[in-house]
Amino acid sequence: MENKPTYKDLLDAGVHFGHLKKKWNPKMLPYIFMERKGIHIIDLNRTLECMEKSAAALKQIAKSGKKIMFVATKKQARGIISEAAKSVGMPYVTERWLGGMMTNFSTIRRSVKKMNNIDKLLADGSLTSVTKKERLTLTRERNKLEKVLGGMAQLNRLPAAIFIVDIHHEHIAIAEANKLGLSTFGIVDTNSDPNQVDFPIPGNDDASKSVEIITKYMTAAIKDGLEERRKVKEAKESAATA
Repeated sequence: MENKPTYKDLLDAGVHFGHLKKKWNPKMLPYIFMERKGIHIIDLNRTLECMEKSAAALKQIAKSGKKIMFVATKKQARGIISEAAKSVGMPYVTERWLGGMMTNFSTIRRSVKKMNNIDKLLADGSLTSVTKKERLTLTRERNKLEKVLGGMAQLNRLPAAIFIVDIHHEHIAIAEANKLGLSTFGIVDTNSDPNQVDFPIPGNDDASKSVEIITKYMTAAIKDGLEERRKVKEAKESAATA
């Protein structure tokens, strides 16, 4: 894949800064380069390896036409994640992870349906029977649902994979994904257990620049997968009409 960040790019983005040594998870040992002033420094060579491995796997998932859900509810990562997911037409969760968002997917689907129905109601100009107060109530309810479920509005079935920023923070999402056997990808800082995800990417999950550089590369891989899928489809269609 082209446009892969270099070692220096990751260094400039502060991807190597881990947590304080006292907060570390010993399972991160293989990904730690050294300790400096009480802070663990992540081995960026390992980060680059893991990024490449993760990108290749995400590309294949996208190529197969399956969905990848992006998850980040931390303030510094929300905007990056929602923009990235939207750019490749993937679902995302950036407000808060509701327990059962995937293990109880049918309930979530009902809430999404409700949101879409309110949208239709509000857009329908013939709805003169709705009082101002009722309209206001509906709008408020819609906005509340949109805030939590907006990124999942187009999701009709469970995603095949989940890409997470800070697996320590999003432990409920990880637990649900693992329970359902979804492929898990995550930016893993020195305070987390990398064994909790199938594809750990060791890196600083607190700095937006670090989150952005890793997410950008993953999104580019998904874009490549979608593009390859489109080309295959086109080739099949032109062969059928030939």
